[in-house]
Amino acid sequence: MKKKILVLGGGYSKERSISLISAKAIIKSIKNLYNVKFCDPSNNFFKTVESFKPDVVFNALHGRFGEDGYIQTILETLNINYTHSGVMASMLAMDKEISKKIFIKNKILTPKFMKIKNDIKKINYKSINRYLKYPLVIKPINEGSSLDVFICENSLSLKASLKKMKNYKEILIEKFIPGREIQIAIMGNKILGAIELKPKRKFYDFNAKYNSKAKTKHIIPVNLSKKNHNKVNKIANKAHKLLNCKGITRSDFKFHKGKFYLLEINTQPGMTDLSLVPEIAAYKGIDFKSLIKWMINNASKNR
Repeated sequence: MKKKILVLGGGYSKERSISLISAKAIIKSIKNLYNVKFCDPSNNFFKTVESFKPDVVFNALHGRFGEDGYIQTILETLNINYTHSGVMASMLAMDKEISKKIFIKNKILTPKFMKIKNDIKKINYKSINRYLKYPLVIKPINEGSSLDVFICENSLSLKASLKKMKNYKEILIEKFIPGREIQIAIMGNKILGAIELKPKRKFYDFNAKYNSKAKTKHIIPVNLSKKNHNKVNKIANKAHKLLNCKGITRSDFKFHKGKFYLLEINTQPGMTDLSLVPEIAAYKGIDFKSLIKWMINNASKNR
């Protein structure tokens, strides 16, 4: 009998649409290999699990409730094999403040930052400027795909951007680092490879990631010296292990004046046509179907 794979997609986060695209691509690639069923956790999740009795849950959710330890806790309680990182690793990686503190403690360079309560009337804009200096980047503590991320050149643009983020109680503000966008994929305990991105937009934001019309340039192989290649690979692998990540991760870096700044680590990278991990894997000779099969075979309980 074919192994039963339940693919989770959609969910509750702002990345719902991207998750659905990832899930569709995954199902298309493996539907002839396994007994595959799709499930949106927002619709009869427990009934589906109970009736289908999956051997493996492929977690194609992105964002909150999908890659922050929430669904992982449920899957472990149900004693089901699942893909990607476990409860604690997912939670730590998704919380940008906590993960950055772990990076700093372990001597991994990351942009200088601060966390603020999003109360426009009480924010001390002068102290923010004194501590970080413009330009600044503001982002939610717990979102992915560069959603609601803004670059602010001065206090006026900071105020305007914070108003757009009024639904978030807490905001992460960090020093903007110019330079090259370089991302590293880890597959299990091995470095899969690197990719460089040259967005035509101001930075590698949501549209630059997922809209083909944005015409972001993807560069493989990355033009780095052997020394710098080894350096950034080592940092990504260190971060992966520090958070005790499993399966596939992608670490996002800025390379500026000979230094690599780790922005964040993604425990559930996208699996769309424009996603980076499948592109890196393809360059290394691993087609999409083989990549998904590896992730299914890598699935386990208590991750």
